[in-house]
Amino acid sequence: MAEQKELPSTRRLLDLIDAMAGQPVVMVADLVADRFITGTPKRISREAPVLILRHEEERLLPGGGANAVANVAALGGEPRVLGVVGDDDSGRQLLAALAERAIDTGGIEIRPGYRTPTKTRVLGGGRHAIKQQIVRFDIEDPLDLSAEDRARLTARLTQLTDMARPARVAVISDYGYGAATAHFVAPLRRALGDDAILLCDSRYRLAEFSGLDGATPNEEEAEQLLGAPLGDDTGAVAEAGQELRRRLGARFLLLTRGSRGMSLVSDGAAHHLPVHGTDQVADVTGAGDTVIGTFALAQAAGASALEAALLANYAGGVVVMKMGTATLDADELRTAVAGIRGEADRRG
Repeated sequence: MAEQKELPSTRRLLDLIDAMAGQPVVMVADLVADRFITGTPKRISREAPVLILRHEEERLLPGGGANAVANVAALGGEPRVLGVVGDDDSGRQLLAALAERAIDTGGIEIRPGYRTPTKTRVLGGGRHAIKQQIVRFDIEDPLDLSAEDRARLTARLTQLTDMARPARVAVISDYGYGAATAHFVAPLRRALGDDAILLCDSRYRLAEFSGLDGATPNEEEAEQLLGAPLGDDTGAVAEAGQELRRRLGARFLLLTRGSRGMSLVSDGAAHHLPVHGTDQVADVTGAGDTVIGTFALAQAAGASALEAALLANYAGGVVVMKMGTATLDADELRTAVAGIRGEADRRG
């Protein structure tokens, strides 16, 4: 297995970050509301052996596929979103949170009677200390799309792609909630054309998505699909990645491996990227959304798969040092690239 040796220059990566501004990315996403409730400890309850917290604040942030959308917007891109929320408080707050980020929500359907997927995290700790997650509870109503529903959403998808500035990259962010399914692969391909790049991040059903150009499975997802562990040997990881890429019929795969970094495999080549930053992370919540968002936006700006993977690696290293569901902006990404790559260039 050949390993690609040449890396793009720091200047090239910085130019690509500049080129991300205003680039459109079509995003079919399972939209999730991430709710964070924080408090400071009072005492142990007399009613049950549980901690009583004094309420401090409550925040709702874009989660799941909505976090991938928010990351594209934070980096200066133009996410064109197709998704579904419920006519509930979480849905309304999620739409408001997206609108606050100047994200067009016109492609998002509000479905009566549907409860927006919501992950509520309760965090506790001292007033001036880092809050620790105590418990999480999820609202996960399945969304069963009828043929009529799919036809209606496909029509909305056509509107998102048929705009003055055409998109050349699309993302399907599938969290298993039913809005982002393999049904949309063919309509996206027809709408965007054969030269477009179609990417997918699927937590449970990647094998169902045929016709992709690329995907970003994490290590657990890849091992589940392969039926075997990836291991630590980079050669074995490359071979396993190539086998999975062939099964999916994709041109490239970006395997995210936590503290072991990422591995990009394409036809006949592999490149292993060490983790950016430190492995002493603050919070990995939503890091995969940052990776797919950055990876997609970079390719919309003209990056190769390797260049996009490098930028996604830097972006992921930044957000895991933040608490909660996080994004980063273009300046933070420039700082990461200039700091790490610049030092490497000087040593070289």
